[in-house]
Amino acid sequence: MRKTVAIELVRSRRLLIGYFAGLGVVMAVFGARMPAVQSAAELSTGGLALVLLAAALGMVAGLQAGGRLARPARLPALLTGGAITLAAWLAVLGVCSSLESLFAAAFVFGVAHGVLDVAANASAVRCQDAHGRPIMGRLHASYSLGALLGAALAAATAHTSHPVLFTGVAVCAAAAAGATTALARTLASSGLKPVHHPAAQGPGERGDRSRPRVWLLGVLAAATLLGEGAAADWAAVHLHGLGATAATSAAAFGFYSAAMAAGRLVGDRLTARFGASAVVRAGAALAALGLTTGLAGSTIAFALFGWAAFGLGLSVTIPSLITAAGTGGPRAVATVAVTGYVGLLAGPALIGALATVTALPHALLLPALLAVTVATLAPKALERTTP
Repeated sequence: MRKTVAIELVRSRRLLIGYFAGLGVVMAVFGARMPAVQSAAELSTGGLALVLLAAALGMVAGLQAGGRLARPARLPALLTGGAITLAAWLAVLGVCSSLESLFAAAFVFGVAHGVLDVAANASAVRCQDAHGRPIMGRLHASYSLGALLGAALAAATAHTSHPVLFTGVAVCAAAAAGATTALARTLASSGLKPVHHPAAQGPGERGDRSRPRVWLLGVLAAATLLGEGAAADWAAVHLHGLGATAATSAAAFGFYSAAMAAGRLVGDRLTARFGASAVVRAGAALAALGLTTGLAGSTIAFALFGWAAFGLGLSVTIPSLITAAGTGGPRAVATVAVTGYVGLLAGPALIGALATVTALPHALLLPALLAVTVATLAPKALERTTP
């Protein structure tokens, strides 16, 4: 019996690694080829912004729907269905040629993304609880590595039409999800019983602790993802302002992403040894110090170091926040994800607005200050959440 459960755990973990990596590939390909989509549909900058807004609104709707639907017995169907739907609408996006069709397709694409995100993270919390040790960092690292792979794929196929690339990636993703349908059923098996079951909580504990704590986790997720949005949209601009070449400027986000992936790969061991609170607190402090140092320096090397340190420091935060939210169930996971996504969306625009009234390096101190906030509040938000 124990051997059977152990095999189920290994299979479930590997399956989730595949799902997180595949999601990273799809989203990176989608983002990297947006200029081609804009050109093919002859969209203005405002038109492209509307398409991206539709995807964001769809994701918020999908996260909320996923939070309501995600129950252990439904997780396999949500994972498989979400992945196949996401893949299908990626292919549809490739053949859309008008603003109206792109807006509609991007919205459905976003809904599928949100549902799949909740299902994957709820499954990850369940699998981690069954393991009895942290594995969330490794799973989120697979997303980061998948995103790097997707970006590399998009770059390598730059001369291939985006409909061909979107369709090829969609076929591979849908086929992989379909082929693992039977394996996904292990996520609903009795061998993956969560440690934190609502029935085990004392009277009033769920209401007294869960709601305020979930919102605190969401605020910290927003603060963290604001930094991720800043790195994605402003790191290259920061390097360019220091006189870096186009290639070096583009490498800034690569340094950030690679450092984040590396941090997540080792983050589980650190969390198991020192606890989520201590690791997140130390990491956030490193992120704040590293980014501040990179912004204070006037050399390209300092800037690259700063963005890498920022990514490394924040690498364990989101996995730890999702783990903590998971004790409140899928709806809590969805709430934290939605709140965090607000930071991801609003952050780059807020930094841009600040940069218009001050210098960009000064505006980029905002993510560093928010990292200090994360370090300060981490002990209260993450108490007793390490498996």
